[in-house]
Amino acid sequence: MTLPISISAAQGAQVKRPSRYLRNLNSKIASIPMVLTAVVVFLGGTIWTILYSFTNSRLLPRLSFVGIDQYERLWSTARWMVSIQNLATYGILSLIFSLTIGFLLAALMDQKIRFENTFRTIFLYPFALSFIVTGLVWQWILNPEFGVQAVVRSMGWTSFAFDPLYDSDIVIYGILIAALWQGTGLVMCLMLAGLRGIDEDIWKASRVDGIPMWRTYIFIVIPMMRPVFVTTLVIIASGIVRIYDLVVAQTSGGPGIASDVPAKYVYDYMFFAQNLGQGFAASTMMLLTVAIIVVPWAYLEFGGRKRG
Repeated sequence: MTLPISISAAQGAQVKRPSRYLRNLNSKIASIPMVLTAVVVFLGGTIWTILYSFTNSRLLPRLSFVGIDQYERLWSTARWMVSIQNLATYGILSLIFSLTIGFLLAALMDQKIRFENTFRTIFLYPFALSFIVTGLVWQWILNPEFGVQAVVRSMGWTSFAFDPLYDSDIVIYGILIAALWQGTGLVMCLMLAGLRGIDEDIWKASRVDGIPMWRTYIFIVIPMMRPVFVTTLVIIASGIVRIYDLVVAQTSGGPGIASDVPAKYVYDYMFFAQNLGQGFAASTMMLLTVAIIVVPWAYLEFGGRKRG
């Protein structure tokens, strides 16, 4: 009598088991507003922007298609080309220096130094400031009348010249200095978290084998921190593409258009020049740049993990 009862109980349990679509039903219902927001606002807004980038919309959007005329005009505009060159220069140098300085600071902090919490707070504090505040502060610091140049000249070096924000050839480097000051602390914290995740036995084994510390970092530690580096690269790259407020606060795109960037180009054409079609075309190119960054990252992170 025991066996039939057990079989019927098991069959009853199988019948009562909910389908996989009904599991965690409450959490799925709670996520509906977020899903709708993502679909309607982000996906819908993206499709709407791309669609109207093929129109000659001016002050108001209108479905008057002109093909790829807006894109041809975009890539033949000197201001857009200058903004792309500035973004490329700023982006490459920002990636190199942010990763290098951030990793070196993290390696130093990982040596269990005294007052580590104090130093970590000092390095991370600039990231808590907005780009507007950072831009204004560095605009004052780099001002030749009362900034670094004035201080050095007051010490006797009257021929010293350092005014990057007023030189069209090097103005983008003045913006880069402010960006590194603000963002390097975050990179340091990410790298430090990755270093603290390295097993202590690895360091002990390298010391026993007599491997120099720099070789341990390059050939052992850094390859083990690949996920941290990939995530940091994506965070930095996404910030590079949408840089706007730091440029506005420091130079407003000047001198002339020497420090213009794509995000400022989009804003100016949409709200000042009242040329929505041109602004939509420029923003679509920015979206394409972000997709070029995010898609390979998603493939490396999730595609490789799925194959594994």
